[in-house]
Amino acid sequence: MPGDDQINSVPRHVAIIMDGNGRWAQQRGLPRVAGHQAGVEAVRRVVRICPEIGIRVLTLYTFSTENWSRPEAEVAFLMRVCEEYARREVAELRRNGVRLNVIGRRTGLPSSLCAALDQAIDETCDGDKLILNLALNYGGRAEIVDASRAAIAAYQRGELDPDALDETTFGRYLYTAGLPEPDLVIRTAGEMRLSNFLIWQVVGAIFWSTPVYWPDFDRQHLLQAIREYQEASKG
Repeated sequence: MPGDDQINSVPRHVAIIMDGNGRWAQQRGLPRVAGHQAGVEAVRRVVRICPEIGIRVLTLYTFSTENWSRPEAEVAFLMRVCEEYARREVAELRRNGVRLNVIGRRTGLPSSLCAALDQAIDETCDGDKLILNLALNYGGRAEIVDASRAAIAAYQRGELDPDALDETTFGRYLYTAGLPEPDLVIRTAGEMRLSNFLIWQVVGAIFWSTPVYWPDFDRQHLLQAIREYQEASKG
């Protein structure tokens, strides 16, 4: 693959299932929350790299609808981590031309987290290098249900002709409306499942799994994934 300055055929939209934080911590004799904290550093690394190499949209599976079943203390910690990220990273996101966006259901999220996210979204709205989607309280099936409800509501308001409802029209009611569909899905920690992530949008995406735990994911791993994407796209 060419050097970093000569990367061609870069995927427009990369989606990442950030897995392995707990196992990373366990291997080091640390509590699971230490793995989540280390995972934030990996987020920072990847968010910095994407605009440099031409990726336009990055979607990170931050907290799934299934994650509510985790221990209460761990869930509370994850909520705090998300809030701290939204508050502390605004300056760097703006400096790097990153626009923050959030997809998922807000029901159940702490009000302080929602406020921090709204402020960060507002303050980064002019970012033109990268759209950073945080999939928070997100589930692919829930998204399709919510889109269906929105389409039904549009029909009831007289804004939608049911005979005109096709896949393209339905896509306008998804959380990701207006964004390109993912070209590349990366999953860390060796798993080979989508785990209810963007299940409508990734039908044409290349899936790449690495045994590397998310806290250890870095530039070289991202470039390796892009190389695999380029090879797969040739076929």
